[in-house]
Amino acid sequence: MHVIVVGAGIIGVCSAYYLRQRGFEVTVIERRSGVAQEASFGNAGIIAPGYVTPWASPGMPRKVLSYMFSSESPVLFRPNANPAMWRWLARWLRECRLQRYRVNKSRMQRVAFYSRAQLHELRNRLGIQYEQAQGYLQLLRSARDVELLAPARAMLDESGVAYRMLEAAEVHEMEPGLSTTTPLAGGLLLPDDESGNCTIFAQAVRRAAEDDGVRFRFNVDVQRILRDGDRITGVLAGARTIPADAVLIAAATGSPALLAPLGIRIPMYPIKGYSATVALSDGAIGPQRALMDEAYKTAITPFANRIRIAGTAEIGDRGLVLREAALRTLIKVATDWFPGAGRFSGAKFWVGARPMLPDGAPLLGPSPLKGLFLNVGHGSTGWAMACGSARVLADVISGTTPEIDLDGLTLDRYR
Repeated sequence: MHVIVVGAGIIGVCSAYYLRQRGFEVTVIERRSGVAQEASFGNAGIIAPGYVTPWASPGMPRKVLSYMFSSESPVLFRPNANPAMWRWLARWLRECRLQRYRVNKSRMQRVAFYSRAQLHELRNRLGIQYEQAQGYLQLLRSARDVELLAPARAMLDESGVAYRMLEAAEVHEMEPGLSTTTPLAGGLLLPDDESGNCTIFAQAVRRAAEDDGVRFRFNVDVQRILRDGDRITGVLAGARTIPADAVLIAAATGSPALLAPLGIRIPMYPIKGYSATVALSDGAIGPQRALMDEAYKTAITPFANRIRIAGTAEIGDRGLVLREAALRTLIKVATDWFPGAGRFSGAKFWVGARPMLPDGAPLLGPSPLKGLFLNVGHGSTGWAMACGSARVLADVISGTTPEIDLDGLTLDRYR
């Protein structure tokens, strides 16, 4: 049985690996020249099931409005006349209610915790090293930040997730490189969460998949998914018809355009995110673990002799252009906490589009068409959910019952 995987980001690469492990003939088609070159390339690198949370959360609409008039803002809103953007925002607002937030967060964490277990198993099996670091620490600048954590903390308690609330002095002891002049009310430590370089991991999985017989076709654009009645027959890619018994869509923000001609419409919208990768200065003390500035929703992650600062959500502009306001926010957060640690003048900036669904959880599993499967909509948590989502799809396509419940994770939730 031949399966085509459309997309070679972290989701597509892991999907191809697990499908090959099930004995399928697998071809991966990717429009870029290599793996993990779009949303997977410059992400924060955080694998934090305990922190995974929908962007649609109580208090977030008010936060977004307050950010609109700030020169350094974690959210940039650029209204336009595109009806898709307004439809997405309307659905997102409905998901910000506490009851919906709890449902959506639970769904996301179900995938993320399973995915972390699969990541560890795959890492050990293949012997992959990818600049990983243990622990995840949320930095709380103010008492208001502490207060806004209440719903998330309640869910951590209910789920039995290990965490510690820290006083400011404890945070500084744990992170000796932190500036002592930036206001700090405390922190929340998730000791079991972690971080790592997504691109390095994806490249290693690609090599293992290729060694096992997976074919990768780069610089090839999929124009159309082919069907005969209610059954998928292959793809039209690079003006060539490639037959297949099944097609798995893992094309991130490119997925809706491939699905719409088949009568499958998903409420996905591209939300732009930014990152800066900065070399550490000689002798500088950088972060010891992945950090999250809760006020600015910006992560600072250690990568060998570099740090990555990632964050900012830009709504409304689909062009992948570096915006000065977003870059200022990243550098502000980094210099607030580690003013002398990095060579910020030489920062390498990145912008990418996150495939966001309004309720946060991804779409996994079968479609109404025979032989068409979805592994899409992971938003900013694709790295945290990649191995688990891929393992689920390999199970579904092979006819095996997945190890996690797919309730609320399939297309049925939008019907």
